[in-house]
Amino acid sequence: MHNRFDELTREMAQSVTRRAALKKFSVALAGMALACFGMANKVHAGSCKPGGSKCGDNSECCSGYCYYQFNPDGKNNATKHGTCAY
Repeated sequence: MHNRFDELTREMAQSVTRRAALKKFSVALAGMALACFGMANKVHAGSCKPGGSKCGDNSECCSGYCYYQFNPDGKNNATKHGTCAY
């Protein structure tokens, strides 16, 4: 166990140039910023309706599910529009 730990500490102690360290840090920081601000979801957000919105079919909702209210006797209560699931 001592040998594995010693090897790990030696590898971590190897010198790294400032430029390489700054490049890795900036790439990581940019990745975190993109993840935090949700750049991937902004394209999809404009083309779908959020939960609670009126909808006609599943493809209109961000959740992918448009549900209709039903009467206890099984007849469809909403003829034109359903509601997007949250």
